[in-house]
Amino acid sequence: MKYKDYYGILGVDRSATTEAVKKAYRKLAHKYHPDVSKDPEGEEKFKTVAEAYETLKNPEKRAAYDQLGRHAPGENFRPPPDWGQQHGDPQFSFDDADLADLFAGMAAGRHPGGGHIRMSGQDYDVSTRISLADAFHGTEVELSLTVPEPDAQGRLHRVPRTLKVRIPKGATDGQRMRLAGRGGKGLNGGRDGDLYLNITLHSHPLFRISGHDLYFDLPLAPWEAVLGASLEVPTLAGAVRLKVPPNTQAGQQLRLSGRGLPKPQGKAAGDLFAIVQIVLPVAASDIERGLFEQLATGSTFNPRERLQQEINNDS
Repeated sequence: MKYKDYYGILGVDRSATTEAVKKAYRKLAHKYHPDVSKDPEGEEKFKTVAEAYETLKNPEKRAAYDQLGRHAPGENFRPPPDWGQQHGDPQFSFDDADLADLFAGMAAGRHPGGGHIRMSGQDYDVSTRISLADAFHGTEVELSLTVPEPDAQGRLHRVPRTLKVRIPKGATDGQRMRLAGRGGKGLNGGRDGDLYLNITLHSHPLFRISGHDLYFDLPLAPWEAVLGASLEVPTLAGAVRLKVPPNTQAGQQLRLSGRGLPKPQGKAAGDLFAIVQIVLPVAASDIERGLFEQLATGSTFNPRERLQQEINNDS
């Protein structure tokens, strides 16, 4: 069996508190998340970080891990002679086992005196990416896992599992959804572990996402911004009309209440914000140019009045 330095993987001291371990895991899990990391080995590092956390977050598993002693990462080793009696099945074969399998099935149910104890199943972290439309309407995803499970003799084998999971409407980017009892099987009557689904959203060609709120750029002609307008704008539920008030400024946010992503438990949905962008003709026609010349001649508006004041104050 090859040694894995779980403390080194998480970048914490062996004396680190459970909270420090949890904080380190969250930071690294975000860094190496397959949908975020550009590291070609990011997915494998993400799995390794999750494996280290699964052991060190559990006081019993952490104590058992500490009793394995310190070894160089990747070094072949065998647990102490009485380790299996204290923490696992004494008949467990260490020759071709992986350290993750060992702790997934740790304490397969034996006290030092031979009595069986209940063990909770292992928790699993899985990632999935869905579209913004799926987050708005809700969706079902199919997850493929390979997990360690004991056979009739108590030996661990990695077996494939396929799960169908319903994601309710209103899922947000970065949400971690807990599915109770959908993780590893418990032993000797212990409860089944949980499955944690890490959700990310695909980027959208129009809308930008911030929690349950959505943002999009709204192009306006200069005269629409000055005079006001009633425009048809898109939402995830279909087009609606938006009233643009007179004298609307570039960069101003026009709010469409409740047109963002739904929220759970009947709470008010997020909002949709139209960010005003003043757009000029790419090539003004002669008529448009003439109208702009009239405006330039007749208007007393000075867009640089404040700038001129600052220049005068500095001189």
